[in-house]
Amino acid sequence: MKALALFSGGLDSLISMKLLKDQGIEVIALHFNIGFGGNYDKREYLLNATKQIGVELMICDIRQQFFDNVLFTPKYGYGKYFNPCIDCHANMFIQAFDKLLELNADFVISGEVLGQRPKSQRREALDQVKKLIKEAGKNPKFSHLLAKDSNDTSKPQSLDELILRPMCAKLLQPSFMEKNGWVDRERLLDISGRGRTRQLQMAKDFGWKYYEKPGGGCLLTNTSVALKLKDLSNHRKMILEDTHMVKVGRYMILEQNARCVIARNEEENTKLSQFNPMMDKIELLDCLGPVGLVEKNASLSDKILAGRIALGYGKTNLEQTYKVKIGSEEYDLTPYNKEEAQKFLLLNNI
Repeated sequence: MKALALFSGGLDSLISMKLLKDQGIEVIALHFNIGFGGNYDKREYLLNATKQIGVELMICDIRQQFFDNVLFTPKYGYGKYFNPCIDCHANMFIQAFDKLLELNADFVISGEVLGQRPKSQRREALDQVKKLIKEAGKNPKFSHLLAKDSNDTSKPQSLDELILRPMCAKLLQPSFMEKNGWVDRERLLDISGRGRTRQLQMAKDFGWKYYEKPGGGCLLTNTSVALKLKDLSNHRKMILEDTHMVKVGRYMILEQNARCVIARNEEENTKLSQFNPMMDKIELLDCLGPVGLVEKNASLSDKILAGRIALGYGKTNLEQTYKVKIGSEEYDLTPYNKEEAQKFLLLNNI
């Protein structure tokens, strides 16, 4: 048997994979990059974490698909922030089933713990995820996985029956895999709630060094990122490249309603230097300071203001003139006082 595991990087996912591997089942960890998993590269950690239990890791870039199909049109809405958790979880399962076809695997597992997260891991939420997966399973490409009629018990009736949650399996109805002896239900767990005592003890017993704490990793649950997403998506139609700039920098609304972002450090300079067809790059040509972005269709006065604000955060003298490149044009500008520039910050105007 071969199982594909949704693997964000957390301890629950690691334990789930370990439980199945100990039953002689081949496990492949699928890490789906939706673009909001954090502001640092997790590849090294993910490799170390999966290596310690001896499973293969596959990193799948679904940023464009998630942006186009889930982020702005979730069927089950958002949580407290800009987090479409239920639709996101269902989407990852559906993407995993696409991989299941490609890799000739048998079923999909997840490290979800019943009741651990108030938005996405309630029984009602699991049922909502189930509905979305069942609907996706009507696609003809999955037909060979499913029974032709209700009398056929050799295959599941719907795609969602091929999902197993090892951490809380004993608290849920037996899956198709348990009913058919693919997986020994007695060797699965009955964990619920937000406590982690059992999981941490298991990690200690296994001698694991690499595992993450649950929750908090998704930037869509970050207040700042959520507010920027709401503002920019209400201001204009967003594109995928916009997701880079809502995760970093000083996000501002200028005098004539243009949006601009000014970096706070060298790392953000690099991130804001990525090409965005909707934005003009702001570069300080004869002094040290931040990179900025301002909307291409901004008025000239707002572009000039954005350039002056960038200068204000640089190593500059307020009385001196400096060369600033905004898009393809160069300007001689004086810095804008950075204390006064605080009034343009989105987070100061909520």
